[in-house]
Amino acid sequence: MPVALRWTTLADGSVRDPVRPLPQPRRMIGQLALAALAVFAIVMVGSSVAASRLAEREAVNDAAHTANVMAVAVVQPVLSDGLLHGDRAAYENLDKVVRANVLPHGIIRVKLWKSDGTIVYADEKRLVGQRFPLDADQLEAIMARETKAEVSDLARSENQFERNGGKLLEVYRPVWTPSGAEMLFEIYGDYTPVESRSQDLWRGFAGLLATSLLLLLVLLAPILWRLVDRLGAAQHQREQLMRSAVDASEQERRRIAADLHDGPVQDLVASSLVVSGAIETVRNEGHESLASHLSQVAATVRGSVASLRSLLVDIYPARLADAGLAAALGDLVRPLAARGTVVDLHTDAAVTEGLTEVQQQVVYRVARECLGNVVKHSGATRVRIALEEDSTHPTHPILLTIDDDGAGFPSGSTPVTQGHFGVRVLTDLARDVGGVLEVASAPGVGVHWRLRLRSSRTRR
Repeated sequence: MPVALRWTTLADGSVRDPVRPLPQPRRMIGQLALAALAVFAIVMVGSSVAASRLAEREAVNDAAHTANVMAVAVVQPVLSDGLLHGDRAAYENLDKVVRANVLPHGIIRVKLWKSDGTIVYADEKRLVGQRFPLDADQLEAIMARETKAEVSDLARSENQFERNGGKLLEVYRPVWTPSGAEMLFEIYGDYTPVESRSQDLWRGFAGLLATSLLLLLVLLAPILWRLVDRLGAAQHQREQLMRSAVDASEQERRRIAADLHDGPVQDLVASSLVVSGAIETVRNEGHESLASHLSQVAATVRGSVASLRSLLVDIYPARLADAGLAAALGDLVRPLAARGTVVDLHTDAAVTEGLTEVQQQVVYRVARECLGNVVKHSGATRVRIALEEDSTHPTHPILLTIDDDGAGFPSGSTPVTQGHFGVRVLTDLARDVGGVLEVASAPGVGVHWRLRLRSSRTRR
């Protein structure tokens, strides 16, 4: 080509309304199993979090109950007002009770606070006498006279001696000395039972879930297998109906073409012969005006015969069915050669033999439409048509090219922007078989078409 051309893609190779193959039953069940495993993994993570939170909530409640029992039954009976003033005997008496009856029950730390935040008792003696500001929950427990339980925030300064063991359960509630002085009783419980309980709950969830999913998979497998079989049978029936419809359409086109050929076409040919004979008769009798009118009638009849025969080829190209695609393409280019256009036709025999019947019809119709445009619009002196294999395009290796040296499209215009009906037909033909259709042109360099088709030998 003398200049670089810009190609416009009219059909991109996608098939309209493709029939997707059904998955194999084994593959479908395998996908179901993988999906079940994915669901199992997701639910396991979720159940682990849920089990941890549930176990923690239960442990906090248990710790609150334990703290209430210890406060009422163990600690408060031995409280003395002397603790408020640093009485050594009162401290030793309480410490003896705490170590004997509180610490052995999974309690890590015990503290007794004055309302101003001073620690008057702790089993860790280094804390005694230190003063820390009470937080909002501690103050609320004293004011509301209720028990508060939570997972301890060991970042506070008062917890400097409890930070090495990980999480702890913290419970505090008010207690009173014999004189009615209010203090805050606080214990820290071991968090290990929470983890143990969480694991037990998780095992229960996991076992139940695994059993349920496995049972569901076993129940669904035969149902899916049967469903795929029925879908396969339905698809097979659909394909048979489509083949039957195509065959019926082919037979109907053949019947219509035969009826037209044996009926109206023959009648018009006979009428043309009769009119031609009448022309000679009236001319011999000296009626030139009538002979002229009859000549016009004869020309109209012959034109109608030609149009009908062209229509017959459109409806049912007998030459394509009888002699093959190469011969049919030869018939298409013969009128061009008769008009003085130089035609270069090249068809690869191996390629034409490998095309399906539908593909041959598409190639024929695309070539006929393009050559018709050459006759009507281009004014070309040379046309080249080639049907060959193009190994550089592995997905669509069958290539039909039609090039002419005519006027080409006007600047800034393409058949697409002009909305040519013939171009829409070509585009639909290519899309019906999953072909790639491209066109390029420029003023003075002609029009160039490329139709790429899939090879029937490599179709899946």
